[in-house]
Amino acid sequence: DGFKKGWETSTEYTFATYLINTMKIVVPKVIVTVISSVIVAYGFARFAIPGRNLLFALLMATVLLPKSVLLIPQYLMFREFGWLDTYLPLIVPQAFAVEGFFVFMIIQFMRSLPMEMEEAAVMDGCNSFQVLTLVVAPVILPAIISVALFQFMWSMNDFLQPLIYLSSVEKYPVALALKMSIDVTEATSWNEILAMSTIALAPSLILFFLAQKYFVEGITSGAVKG
Repeated sequence: DGFKKGWETSTEYTFATYLINTMKIVVPKVIVTVISSVIVAYGFARFAIPGRNLLFALLMATVLLPKSVLLIPQYLMFREFGWLDTYLPLIVPQAFAVEGFFVFMIIQFMRSLPMEMEEAAVMDGCNSFQVLTLVVAPVILPAIISVALFQFMWSMNDFLQPLIYLSSVEKYPVALALKMSIDVTEATSWNEILAMSTIALAPSLILFFLAQKYFVEGITSGAVKG
């Protein structure tokens, strides 16, 4: 009964609508994060960029910066762009590799790879992009899957950013939908909330167990055997 009533929700939309909205945010966010993080990490790991150490230090400094500090400036900027009440503020920033932790993790994997593989690919006529996509990316697949898994789980659980940028109920993700189920003026139906929370957790749990092998390998593989 809790699952049935919880699925119907107290709004005009079913819980399926909020699950679909969540996927509309999470899937593009994960894809964009992986692509941007790999490209930026490859640049730091393999190219002698002027001021590379300074840029890397600034990137790492963003890891220590509380995200709450950026909320007001980002909100004002996205308001000027006309992006409020859309999913763009949640997805587009990831195209600029804003997650320094992911970039750092991928850099460590790339630094453990022997340069001979990439040099051989260059001798065969590959350019830098081909070396990255055809040689490096398949080797660091465990790291890529780890990044995707982390971002997927973090995005599924994100409550604050959708709360700030989204105002239309029909665009709410699961996190906001569950919050709407808690009525401070009446008795809360915790059986319905817990039932829908279980469904909301299911995608992350399924993905983790499917990718567990690669995730563990990605965390533990720090050296290349010769």
